[in-house]
Amino acid sequence: MLDAFRHEACRTRRAAAVGGATAKLCPATGFGPARKARRTSTQRNLRGAAAALADPAGRAIPLVLGVIAGSTDTIGFLGLNGLFTAHITGNLVVLAAHFVAGDPTIFSHMLALPVFMLMLFLTRLLAGGLERAGRSTMRPLLLMEVLLLVAFLVVCGLWGPWRDPNALLATTAGLLGVAAMAVQNALVQISLTNTPATSVMTTNVTRFMLDLGEVLVGRDRAKAAQARRRAMQTFPVILGFATGCVLGAAFEAAAGLWSLALPTGLALIAFGIGSIKESSSRSRTVEFNRPTIAHVKGETP
Repeated sequence: MLDAFRHEACRTRRAAAVGGATAKLCPATGFGPARKARRTSTQRNLRGAAAALADPAGRAIPLVLGVIAGSTDTIGFLGLNGLFTAHITGNLVVLAAHFVAGDPTIFSHMLALPVFMLMLFLTRLLAGGLERAGRSTMRPLLLMEVLLLVAFLVVCGLWGPWRDPNALLATTAGLLGVAAMAVQNALVQISLTNTPATSVMTTNVTRFMLDLGEVLVGRDRAKAAQARRRAMQTFPVILGFATGCVLGAAFEAAAGLWSLALPTGLALIAFGIGSIKESSSRSRTVEFNRPTIAHVKGETP
């Protein structure tokens, strides 16, 4: 009986040795856990590659939107009797100054804030409908901004400038610019979450300088790292807006209200970048949802 026990133990050791050698020679033919590990590794590599391709597009959109807002605001201010199309509350300052000085009230300054608020509300309703339908909001909202800027350019280029700031077309043109910037503001809040505002720089400059101070003198490493990341997001938008202001002033001096072709063209570029970003995200989602089937001899799914 003792001999039989020893014989059985030897058989068990030989079987274990053969199994180990087989696993070393043919690791790809492993079963359940090995197969899952290979699939997870492949998906992780695909996800990293797709994210690397889409990330530059995600960083570029806020920068381009900053240039659009800066140039549109400057051109509107110079060519439309001091109308702020992006820094919308600035119109309250201009309106109050005109009222105190006894100057004639300009309709576009009076209507800018209500129209801005109405467009924000309508844009949110549109985005809500798109979300309920399972559609992305970025491209439709970017397209909406492009169309409003095209209308702004056409009206200003063909019929402007106006000696009478309260002329119907002058007021209409100004409010088209305001509506375009309202859509851009809503777009940043709805489709570009965790992105700094692209049309009003007071908060951005405040946040950037505080974050810079936190990075330099902060004692909490976690807070300093968070401040560094936030500053790296905020600075390109500030730079883009300032660049847009300079370019807008230069273009308006050279081409008048036709200089609105600058922000309109940039909006088309932003729409193209947004399309690339969404296509990359869609392809990534399809790839990750597709089942991975390993056709290996001796392996069952």
